[in-house]
Amino acid sequence: MDLLLILTYAALCVGIFKVFNIPLNKWTVPTAVLGGVVLIGTLLLLMNYNHPFTPLARQVYVATPIVPTVRGIVVEVPVQPNQPLSKGDVLFRIDDARFRDEVDRYLAELTAAESERDRTLAAFKRYEEGFKRGGAFTELELDNRRQLYLTAEAQVQRTKALLDKAQVDLTETVVRAPQDGYVTQVALRPGMMAVPLPLRPVMVFINEEDDRFVGAFNQKSLLRLQSGYEAEVIFEAIPGRVFKAQVAQVLPNIAEGQIQASGTLLSSDLLVRRGRAFVEVQLLDDISELGLPDGAHAEIAVYSDKFSHVSIIRRVLLRMKSWQNYLFLEH
Repeated sequence: MDLLLILTYAALCVGIFKVFNIPLNKWTVPTAVLGGVVLIGTLLLLMNYNHPFTPLARQVYVATPIVPTVRGIVVEVPVQPNQPLSKGDVLFRIDDARFRDEVDRYLAELTAAESERDRTLAAFKRYEEGFKRGGAFTELELDNRRQLYLTAEAQVQRTKALLDKAQVDLTETVVRAPQDGYVTQVALRPGMMAVPLPLRPVMVFINEEDDRFVGAFNQKSLLRLQSGYEAEVIFEAIPGRVFKAQVAQVLPNIAEGQIQASGTLLSSDLLVRRGRAFVEVQLLDDISELGLPDGAHAEIAVYSDKFSHVSIIRRVLLRMKSWQNYLFLEH
């Protein structure tokens, strides 16, 4: 973008020299060059600091890896790629025969355990009533009956817990959409094995959210990056157009400064990496009809409230940069 400004000044000087027939000599050319250095240098300093720009921007989105919580053979994949889904829609099904058998087994065991619990409870109450009336039951016999009942009750509770887990596992054989969104690049097919461990996602779910655009700005511009500032966004895929936006937030962390507890000491390499500040902007113009894929590359300019008259240069250069995208050059 700086190059565009220099080329614009050079074109202006050529035009002035031609229109006014100014001779090219040792006085006029150095004067034009020196004037350009002073003028462009001052404008660049004011513009770059007060109205920062970054070519490192992108639309970001959240992808949820879909990992089943139970192991089994996939029997059905009804979901279609890139089709809107609602929360709870079926993504795929795992063969549930083994899980149904397990539920039936624990149901039978629970019935037997409850019968044993009821029998020991009745016996305990009979012994308790006899003991209170001063009958032939001793305190030791009463305590034995109490322990038999408590053991049977504990068995009932353990069986219920196992049944609850088996029922949850049976439910988890049907994997559903975690929220509104869609799945893309579906490679899962019936007959494949889906496993929870090791963590190997079988498909990727794209969450339906508002468009988020994040740019990585030079740290020198941090004092001119604040929530609420006006911004503009251009896309390589949409040449010749500039879209209005607003700074939503300046992310409070820079990844290059992150440290974690580990068994190794930190080295000076951590201090070498400068890193950039992430700034999230909210697009104010509607681009839903333009068909941009999620993750499209963008470039962002932010306009602070300082030296606002210089922002016109940034706006012009940004539009020239957008027109430049008409040039189709493979990287």
